[in-house]
Amino acid sequence: MAQKTLAPLLEEAQKFTSPRQSQFRDSIVTSIYRTAEQIAGDVVSHTSTSRRDFDRQIDNIITSPVWGFPIMFGVLAVVFWITIAGANIPSGLLATGLFWIEARLTDLFMVLNAPDWLHGFLVLGVYRSLAWVIAVMLPPMAIFFPLFTLLEDLGYLPRVAFNLDRFFKKAGAHGKQALTMSMGFGCNAAGIIACRIIESPRERLIATLTNNFVPCNGRFPTLIALVSIFIAGSVSLSLSSAVATMAVAGLVVFGIAVTLSISWLLSKTILRGKPSSFTLELPPYRKPLVGQVLIRSVLDRTLFVLSRAVIIAAPAGGLIWILANTTIGSATLLSIIAGWMDPLARLMGLDGFILLAFILGLPANEIVLPILIMSYVCGGAMTELSSLADLRHLLVDQHGWTWLTALCTMTFSLCHWPCGTTLFTIQREQHSWRWTLLAALIPTAVGVIVCILINNLVRAAGLIV
Repeated sequence: MAQKTLAPLLEEAQKFTSPRQSQFRDSIVTSIYRTAEQIAGDVVSHTSTSRRDFDRQIDNIITSPVWGFPIMFGVLAVVFWITIAGANIPSGLLATGLFWIEARLTDLFMVLNAPDWLHGFLVLGVYRSLAWVIAVMLPPMAIFFPLFTLLEDLGYLPRVAFNLDRFFKKAGAHGKQALTMSMGFGCNAAGIIACRIIESPRERLIATLTNNFVPCNGRFPTLIALVSIFIAGSVSLSLSSAVATMAVAGLVVFGIAVTLSISWLLSKTILRGKPSSFTLELPPYRKPLVGQVLIRSVLDRTLFVLSRAVIIAAPAGGLIWILANTTIGSATLLSIIAGWMDPLARLMGLDGFILLAFILGLPANEIVLPILIMSYVCGGAMTELSSLADLRHLLVDQHGWTWLTALCTMTFSLCHWPCGTTLFTIQREQHSWRWTLLAALIPTAVGVIVCILINNLVRAAGLIV
């Protein structure tokens, strides 16, 4: 009876509020907070207001429309600069040590008179892939993750979400997507799980489908290596780190721009709807607990991601060695498959081996570059690349890479299917193979189209032959 009485009133209220639903919600939230502030002002007394005023003064700068974004870009650039500049030396030392162990393993196999195929599969395939993944990935991860966790512990990441909120709202998405996107910098699978904080199913799905456009830690080594060779390598040594930093930061900004664009496109097509309002309470700034940050970032993030990469890289290295050493006629199986892909890859500014490396790297983005190196080397084994100079020699001198090849490879690294772990996480979170498939198709379609456009525009302009 009560429902029959209330139903017409609810319908009338809905008609009244629908045209201005967003404003109506904001008014309610504003009213709630004003009342809360009034109550707090009446019943709470502060012995000292200096700390609260200090937080507010910092927020007035960090979240201001004028200074908020330059500061955000500057913080991002500093994090990448420390990561890039600090990772070179330990990477070189690790590579030297790990490849020294490989030489001893080879000696052991010779002493045991082991067959060549067993030495090739285990040492040149499995072990060499592991050595490359550890040497390339561990130093940047050991630097990047603690820095990222320090920003999180300091209370800066919620300010990033606050600054980006209006852009996501204009894109028809939820402001909390900025937080899930930030988590994606560490690991896209973690970013997908973080989407649970978005209450609206529609906006949660938008955040899920677009999280892959920000580079995860597995893709940073590839981006950093290519930027260091093809962009930083073209300037003087004193400027190389700064130029590499700006280039990587620019790629991240490009990924954020693609995230906003695809979010807007989804909100206007298959995921139509009005963006919901939310209230983000900025936590007070606090002194980071450095010890806890180091333990959390090393145990929960660095070792987790590295162990996953190692587990996946081991069988992948063996598989690639088999493909590279199985011949049909005079050609290896790897080169035959790469040849099939070459026409599409050339149209995208790549080659068949690069595209094949991305496909075989589906288990983990960390192994794309090692697979590519192994694919390029004659004899089916990865050469001992202990420096970026060796990598440059392999790519440029032996396989004809240009800056356009590097640019298209970095673009496709930003925009292609998520790794196997992320796809598995999406299926578990959404309980839908349809959305999981779409999560793979959307970034891949964007990557193919953008690469084709870049390649053809650059060549049409005569910037490269």
